[in-house]
Amino acid sequence: MVRIRLMKMGRKGRPFYRVVAADAKGKRDGKSVEILGYYDPLAPAEKQVVMERERIQYWLSVGAQPSDTVANMIKKAGIKKVAAAK
Repeated sequence: MVRIRLMKMGRKGRPFYRVVAADAKGKRDGKSVEILGYYDPLAPAEKQVVMERERIQYWLSVGAQPSDTVANMIKKAGIKKVAAAK
């Protein structure tokens, strides 16, 4: 199963996170399948979250489960789950 979650980057006192699609059983900062965006909590409000909408919609349509934090970010960004074309 694939989860959309945050991968911690940055240094001590300067957090930075990537939004990634990763195997649900992998480590938080382990190998990811795809980088979908980033979250910088110390940046100005309009630049804190950057996400690739099309790729997140694709992963949601194929059954990837977002973590609670990423689900809130997706909801605030207004990204809707789209049915996959078969």
